[in-house]
Amino acid sequence: MTSQLDQAQEFEERDRQTALARVHKRLSVVHSDWLICVDCGEDIPKARREAVPGTKFCIECANFRERKHG
Repeated sequence: MTSQLDQAQEFEERDRQTALARVHKRLSVVHSDWLICVDCGEDIPKARREAVPGTKFCIECANFRERKHG
């Protein structure tokens, strides 16, 4: 039987691995093309990257920034 401490350690390790994967993905820049949004960390779809070369933001975050900053 797995103790609560073992489960907590498993969750912590899973969170650590997820965070590391995000960092690695964030650092994956191909020809100055960001693969994930620097605000929310979600993937930037290829169509958006092609439509707006060099964008660092997904469409939702880009729209939010435009509304916020006018």
